[in-house]
Amino acid sequence: MSIASRQLKKAARIILVGAPGVGKGTQTERLLTRFPELASISSGDLLRENVRNKTPLGLKAEAAMQAGNLVPDSMILELISNEFKHKGWLTGGPSPSVSSAASFILDGFPRTATQANSLDALVPVNFVVHLVTPPSVILSRIASRWVHEPSGRVYNTSFNAPKVPGKDDVTGEPLTQREDDSLETWTQRLWKFEETSRALLDHYKRRGCLWRVEGNSSDEISPQLFEEIGRRFC
Repeated sequence: MSIASRQLKKAARIILVGAPGVGKGTQTERLLTRFPELASISSGDLLRENVRNKTPLGLKAEAAMQAGNLVPDSMILELISNEFKHKGWLTGGPSPSVSSAASFILDGFPRTATQANSLDALVPVNFVVHLVTPPSVILSRIASRWVHEPSGRVYNTSFNAPKVPGKDDVTGEPLTQREDDSLETWTQRLWKFEETSRALLDHYKRRGCLWRVEGNSSDEISPQLFEEIGRRFC
């Protein structure tokens, strides 16, 4: 898919919400290409980086995880806040605020309405995209997905098949299916998503920044998404 870049005229603070396997990662990559001012802020990546670098926050988060606990929302918010400071987006003072120049896609947070309320105090998100693809289509896509674990190369027998069935194109080594790609695991993740996302979507609907887009593939969804962002922010 050919993607020509466009310039944002006002700050876009974006969250993508959708069922597991709906293609949030694909849409993020395409948005970053289409709108170069956007940055991707991944709470999971920030967490792993801080744990790896043994920062004070990373040590606290690691201790929580080793004790079998979830990393508290306050820590995730602090990670995001620190990243905004690092990028020069967060102004100081008694009531810190995010620069009007900051345009980003926030990945992995918030996942619940409670987290969204906490995030509102740090940065007002102004565009929440609800990506919708029928579960049967996602399941078919997942069942067709194979990976070369050592390199991370991903194949799909429906539209990006390996040259030799079951073998990596580069090394010839066998392909495998991820444990997460099993029907049972995906169904559990879908149930969890539907349970937590309802209140999250309601929160942003009340804020007036929720937009829903449907399609059977990323290629169907991307043009609609580009057009809507262009209408709102370009």
